[in-house]
Amino acid sequence: MEEKIIPINIEEELKSSYIDYSMSVIVSRALPDVRDGLKPVHRRVLYGMYELGVLFNKTYKKSARIVGEVLGKYHPHGDSSVYDSIVRMAQKWSLRYRLIDGQGNFGSIDNDPPAAMRYTEVKLCKIAEEMLVDIDKNTVNMKFNFDDTIQEPEVLPAKLPNLIINGASGIAVGMATNMPPHNLSDTIDAICAYIDNNNIDIENLITYIKAPDFPTGGIIYGYEGVKKSFLTGKGRIILRAKIHFEKIDKRDVIVVDEIPYQINKEEMINKIILLVKENKIKDISDIKDESNRCGVRVLFYLKNNSKPNIVLNNLYKYSSLETYFNVNNIALVNGKPKLLNIKNLIMYFVDHRHDVITRRCQFNLIKNTNRLHTIKGLLFAIDNIDIIINILKQSSNFKDFFKILHEKYNLSEIQCKSIMDMRLQRFTNIEKKNIKKEYINIKNNILDLNNILSSNSLIMNVIKKELLDIKYKYCDKRLTKIIYNFTDLKQEDLIPNNKVILTISHFGYIKSTPLSEYKCQARGGIGNRAVITKDNDFIEHLLVATNHQYMLIFTKYAKCFWIRVFDIPKYSKISKGKPIQNLINIKNNDKVRAYILVDNLNDYNYINNHYLVMITNKGLIKRTCLSYYSKPRSNGIICTSIKKNDNLLQVSLTNGKYNIFIATKYGKAIRFHENQVRATSRISYGVKSMTLSKKDNIIGMACVYDKEDNYILVVSEHGFGKRSALKNYRITNRGGMGVKTINITKKTGFLTSIKNVTHRDELIIIKESGVMIRIAVTDLPITGRATQGVKLINLKSKDKIAAVAKVSY
Repeated sequence: MEEKIIPINIEEELKSSYIDYSMSVIVSRALPDVRDGLKPVHRRVLYGMYELGVLFNKTYKKSARIVGEVLGKYHPHGDSSVYDSIVRMAQKWSLRYRLIDGQGNFGSIDNDPPAAMRYTEVKLCKIAEEMLVDIDKNTVNMKFNFDDTIQEPEVLPAKLPNLIINGASGIAVGMATNMPPHNLSDTIDAICAYIDNNNIDIENLITYIKAPDFPTGGIIYGYEGVKKSFLTGKGRIILRAKIHFEKIDKRDVIVVDEIPYQINKEEMINKIILLVKENKIKDISDIKDESNRCGVRVLFYLKNNSKPNIVLNNLYKYSSLETYFNVNNIALVNGKPKLLNIKNLIMYFVDHRHDVITRRCQFNLIKNTNRLHTIKGLLFAIDNIDIIINILKQSSNFKDFFKILHEKYNLSEIQCKSIMDMRLQRFTNIEKKNIKKEYINIKNNILDLNNILSSNSLIMNVIKKELLDIKYKYCDKRLTKIIYNFTDLKQEDLIPNNKVILTISHFGYIKSTPLSEYKCQARGGIGNRAVITKDNDFIEHLLVATNHQYMLIFTKYAKCFWIRVFDIPKYSKISKGKPIQNLINIKNNDKVRAYILVDNLNDYNYINNHYLVMITNKGLIKRTCLSYYSKPRSNGIICTSIKKNDNLLQVSLTNGKYNIFIATKYGKAIRFHENQVRATSRISYGVKSMTLSKKDNIIGMACVYDKEDNYILVVSEHGFGKRSALKNYRITNRGGMGVKTINITKKTGFLTSIKNVTHRDELIIIKESGVMIRIAVTDLPITGRATQGVKLINLKSKDKIAAVAKVSY
């Protein structure tokens, strides 16, 4: 006998088979039904337990018994899929509202496995029974099981909106669903608002159902992702652990009370330990997990002098203490996968309940109508007891009895049978009253049922009433906190705002060093080695800053660049640093001449009420609003126009209320109010600040508030310095020759620096040889402006002061 071979197109066969397989996975395994929010295996487990009578008020039964029941009757797959579903529905950290009450080991939030099914016991939770109420009243379609022997429901009646309150997750072929859980009370309020007004928009629905509510609590950080997921069905929600700070044995401790949803606590801790070892997260000395059956408690012990908020921000950035929940609301609608927003989810649930209540009313109407028909026969019998007895005497069997009653009194077979089945006690007056009362009640019930079925609004009222009953029984408080005002975690949030010393050498090497590396010494010492420079290089600029500040860098050719202090490379105090060309796009023949530190360049009021005052070597001064410099380009911007043979010398920040002090290398100084310099544009030239002698030139500028505790400090190139009261310098007009501010001699050398200081400040002075000293301003005596001052630091021959910086507190 020859084999019959049918030729087929392999491409079409593969396509068809793959589509069949994927639809089978989508419909029968991975995606929940929008009506009851259950996948087939979960539905079969709940229905199997209901059929088995494992209700909330009954005793527990072994999980293996439930698994066997479901496998044998409804679910022709492996036992692990059934037991895993039972376990998940019993875990309080997996479902917002548990559907199964478990007894025994059902795993842990650390992803510990549950005990075998032969050891654990389960029964339905009370709230789960609300999913099955009225299933015996023809409220849902039934279908045959896998072997066509018994029937199972296509969907459960679901009095509660399970898909919204418990969410769902699953991976199908070519698609996935990831739906967050919500608070029951909020959800029912939103559904009732929809029932009252079907045209309500999502913006108004959000006022009721504010955000997801996860079983593990935690914090929803920012609202944009939540709102987007409500509007479109897709969005990314940022979740954070809930923490607080404690002091334990005088040490700062970060305590984690709640972790984000679906995070494995043990894995999270192990990852953080690895990050601490790799030095990605600093200042954590010890980690302890004190969690128990009552809740989560993870302790992060911090090192001394650490900043708890900085450590916490690093934990959020690098560990799963902050994570994302990617919402993808895909569910089966009429057997087809569909992306749904929050209003769609509510609408399909309400439509399902409308169908269930309609079918329940129809079932009850038929039942009551049949009962009313029977009672009419009983009432006839009671009212005509003698006639009934005579007919019974005349009848030889039931057929004769029925024939007489049917032909003579038009009674049905059912009525005749009920009369035959009546006991004699039913013919008493009391029983007669009870039957009549039942007759009236049934008539009223039929009237109510007909009214409900004929009115859509009454059906909606029934849905609403039942939902409010559910809310009254099971409502609870939100577990997940919402922080609406979301701000992205910026780089500065991960870096302590500590004070640092910034140095820029003559050859353009820049570095940042913690201020704590420089110890304070007495005036007149020799200092400590601060930097090792190349031959002929020396520190030319020295300033004290904080990590979060903005640094505006000005070059001698009047270019302005922008950089954050924390972006400046960090080196030890003896390192030479990194070439500034690696940080800013400065030309080879240009060099840094001035700098300004600004706390915030994004504050509109701040930048529009502050000014940059610039001065050149030749004494030209200019004042320009800070806002012109708030957004420099990568190649820099022109900060001022410079005349030939002149260079930018110094820039200071003012607010319109400062006095300006300008000093020359021959020891002259002038004081005038900044308003004498009119505010001009960014590319304008400056105006004359003071009259200079032929060989003299400007060495610096100080902008000072006129207060009693403010002083003018000057330092000469040979290490002499002093401070003088402001009153020693009279206010003059711009352009004068100035007055003597220090007595210049061969011993002192030329004037090299001028600063405004208070008694709370300190000075850092660095020599051209790289040796540095840090001294308190109070070590310097207050003297007249015409004196030569005192020695601040000892210099070797040919060594000179390179730079002076002020440390303010």
